[in-house]
Amino acid sequence: MSDAAGRVYPVHNNKFKFGTKGLKSEDLDMVIPKDLENFAPAIDGTLEEWYAMDAGGWAKAAMTGKKLGFSFKGKRSVGDPGNDYIAGLAWKFGEDVMTKFEWEMVSGAKLSCEVVVNVTTPGGGDTTNIDTLEFEVVCYGAPVFTPAGGA
Repeated sequence: MSDAAGRVYPVHNNKFKFGTKGLKSEDLDMVIPKDLENFAPAIDGTLEEWYAMDAGGWAKAAMTGKKLGFSFKGKRSVGDPGNDYIAGLAWKFGEDVMTKFEWEMVSGAKLSCEVVVNVTTPGGGDTTNIDTLEFEVVCYGAPVFTPAGGA
């Protein structure tokens, strides 16, 4: 286990990288979008439940599928390659909104996958606010999880 064991860290120690060349992105194309303020991961498990006669009225269940997604909120930072790339996906569809994604956790563990990017707010706010950028990503298939230390 990494030296993070038994310690707490601020949320900003998480690192997120997005490929700026879609699914063709290579390591050099992976960037951290500037001015992200909030992220919220969500795992949606698909359960199948049934009430078998042998269970005496109690339910049984099996996990039959999963979906992993993230929502991000931040500021629209014009000129930043990552921020510009994400914002530019607002007007696209299909494979044009797919890219590579990496999440480096504070523990040192890493999650990577291909994602679909859905830009939900490409700007806006009160007249005295900074322009907003909000989006969500959904993993396209199973992510690759590497525990801290690469074990």
